[in-house]
Amino acid sequence: MSTPARPTRPATLKGGRGASFGEAAAAYREATADRGLLRRVAVLFHPYRRAVAGLGGLIAVTSGLGVVNPLLVKAVFDRALFVAGGPRLGLLAWLCGVMVVVPLVSSVLGVGQSYLTNKVGQQVMRDLRARLFGHLQTLSLRFFTATRTGEIQSRLQNDVGGLQSVITTTASSVLGNLVVLVSTLVAMLVLSWPLTVLSLALLPLFVWLTGRVGRVRRALTAQTQAALAEMSAITQESLSVSGVLLSKTFGREDRDAQRYDTQNERLAGLQVRQQIVGRAFFAVVNTFFAVTPVLVYLVAGLQLSGRVSFLGGSGLTAGTVVAFTTLQARLFGPISQLLQTSTDLSSSVALFARVFGYLDLRADVVEAAEPVALEVADVRGEVELQDVWFSYEEEPAPGATRPRRWALRGLDLHVRPGQLVAVVGASGAGKTTISYLVPRLYDVGSGTVRLDGVDVRDVPLATLSGAIGMVTQETYLLHASVRDNLLYARPGATDAELEAATRAANVHERITELEHGYDTVVGERGYRLSGGEKQRIAIARVLLKDPRVLVLDEATSALDTVSERLVQAALEPLMAGRTTIAIAHRLSTIRSADVIVVVDAGRVVERGTHDELLAVGGWYAQLHAAQAGDLVPADPG
Repeated sequence: MSTPARPTRPATLKGGRGASFGEAAAAYREATADRGLLRRVAVLFHPYRRAVAGLGGLIAVTSGLGVVNPLLVKAVFDRALFVAGGPRLGLLAWLCGVMVVVPLVSSVLGVGQSYLTNKVGQQVMRDLRARLFGHLQTLSLRFFTATRTGEIQSRLQNDVGGLQSVITTTASSVLGNLVVLVSTLVAMLVLSWPLTVLSLALLPLFVWLTGRVGRVRRALTAQTQAALAEMSAITQESLSVSGVLLSKTFGREDRDAQRYDTQNERLAGLQVRQQIVGRAFFAVVNTFFAVTPVLVYLVAGLQLSGRVSFLGGSGLTAGTVVAFTTLQARLFGPISQLLQTSTDLSSSVALFARVFGYLDLRADVVEAAEPVALEVADVRGEVELQDVWFSYEEEPAPGATRPRRWALRGLDLHVRPGQLVAVVGASGAGKTTISYLVPRLYDVGSGTVRLDGVDVRDVPLATLSGAIGMVTQETYLLHASVRDNLLYARPGATDAELEAATRAANVHERITELEHGYDTVVGERGYRLSGGEKQRIAIARVLLKDPRVLVLDEATSALDTVSERLVQAALEPLMAGRTTIAIAHRLSTIRSADVIVVVDAGRVVERGTHDELLAVGGWYAQLHAAQAGDLVPADPG
């Protein structure tokens, strides 16, 4: 739902400072949003807090050990090598031994740190992927009909995948660098605070510039991920079996290739910009850090020569200079990495925003807070739609000029248990919409859909899916074997049950003629099979489920006349005692229905048996005559 537009305010305020105030407000909102995102990221690590705590301890120890050797260097120079009376070999050997042991211990701890880092990171990634996929499964058809499959795939693969380095290594890298930074800074201050101030003089400027670079990279990351999503959508649309058939039959291979090349070129440009932005800045930072030891040597020389008293008259030894410059090298590495990580985190904020954007989508078909205790085995199969209004459009905003288009308008329909009710009407009359509302693939706008007298919104979703079976006009088979496609309905079904269902759908003999029989892979969307074969396997699949309510949405539309008659003959005994709602376009398939309901413009305009409706001479009679080739149906007014 859109929100009313906010009143505009002048671009500048008194004194010409409006723009800066606006920038400050925008920066504050952005920072607040970032903190909220980071808090949500931190929650992802909560189940593994003990492992994270252990990892933090390892990082603190290994990072802290790194300060030991530079301090030992000072002791080596000032107490063991350059001392009155010559080198003290015993102390030198002991100090050198410690200097060998420290990195060995650090290496062993580093292996454990790396293991914990990757283990925790991969577990968090696994949880995030599973949570996103599971949440998408809860969304209704409305979301999937409005969103391209490639876009959804990109969120799961590109966006979540782009977060992997952030989740698996960045947190530990930041903590490790912070420990190194603090411990090294303390050691440097102990050695010489003036030299420390000199080394860090330009750091505030670099921190500020890092924030500016990070904002630019964040915007580029968002654009790059959008381009990746577009690429995924183009690939999914163009290289699927349906897409290839479309391009080849219309001769649009060159157009599709050009469309892909255009987007590919845009993506390549964005990725180059994303990588290069800030590189010049960090080159300057690294150059400054590299030459800073030279400044230390110069100041130390001036101090030792007596030309300056920058060090406040304090003594300066060779060990101090060597230890300090060693610590400098250790300090500037973490600073540079933290600055770089800051820009990477700014970029990852865009990825987190996209992932959490999907996680924040609210499912519009949800389980009732206190569902009615209705089990599948207890369902009798009575279906009722009472004064049902439904629109595929979102509710218009207040003041919208275009009225909402309704697919169903106050529709009433009552199907008794075990009854076969056929729903007929012109294309767009609302027939398929009825088939969506009964199993609650959508919720009604107003009115009620009931199963056994209970509002379907109060029925457990598991009961609805277990009690209602559908065969849609667009058959979907998995890229798997015939057996796996059938077992999708009932994983524990035996071979005898599979055969019984396929025989009922008149497809068993055809399956046995395939190369590997029931183990033959049908190809993507079942394209290795004919339309009639796919439809009969889909019918067998829903029959294997054995639902109490059967919804057939043009279930025989892809069959030839002979196959259609065979399937209809097989369905008749199976529909005995089962409530069946058959959405039909070909009237020849529903002559024997208990009740035929004619729908037009979202309303029921006629109902009765085949003979009764022919006798009335209304909509049904005209549809029947038109399909017989007698006349084109006219609007009966």
